[in-house]
Amino acid sequence: MNGDRPDVVERLDEATAALDALRDGFAVEERLDDVLHRLAESAVTVVQDADAVTICVSPEQPRTAAASDQAFVTIDERQFRANRGPCLESARTLTAVRAVVGENHDIWPEFEECAAQHGVRAYLSVPVVLPTSDRSDRQHMGSLNFYSYTAAAFDPFDEGLVRLFTTAASTAIANAHQWQRARDHVKHLETALVSRAVIEQAKGILMAVHSCSEDEAFDMLVKRSQDDNVKLRDVAKNLIDSLT
Repeated sequence: MNGDRPDVVERLDEATAALDALRDGFAVEERLDDVLHRLAESAVTVVQDADAVTICVSPEQPRTAAASDQAFVTIDERQFRANRGPCLESARTLTAVRAVVGENHDIWPEFEECAAQHGVRAYLSVPVVLPTSDRSDRQHMGSLNFYSYTAAAFDPFDEGLVRLFTTAASTAIANAHQWQRARDHVKHLETALVSRAVIEQAKGILMAVHSCSEDEAFDMLVKRSQDDNVKLRDVAKNLIDSLT
């Protein structure tokens, strides 16, 4: 390791401090893209020779969710359109992929051309995976992509630091997914409760108008729903609206 590079302890301390700040700043209700943007900003300050960091998510339809410099999103998108490049190679193999621009034109010509236009000399992509109970079946969630203007950038120690950030990214993405599922569940429950209240009110109206039982009133609503091919809740709401 070059003598002008920070020593190992200092670099580890920087990474630990950055990750601690991220952990303490994570808010449950924070948008995923906002969390990942802060992660990208922290990673680019800690990883030696990293001039920009992007974070891609949604492997099936990849998109760049965060970037320390928006100019580099173009390189990500060029890989996505071509369906090849070191980012996608990392995603498919679930291994870190390092590329020196100018050495892979036959393999990733689109990436090589776009990266060269931006002055990029070295690139490192590390997959973000969610561990499962079966270690052989890890869920790929995205990638951290590091860009450098220095061809010799990203030594093995850098890769080790990057893996710390991929762990933070996997936690952020998993938490965001869990939060979204919880929000969706609550929304479904709220909709169900509102529907129940509307139906009960409509039943009460029918019971008063027709002097019928609760079951008979409900059967009337169900029959109208089937005859008109309209949801039961909407039938009940229309009945209430017609009287008010």
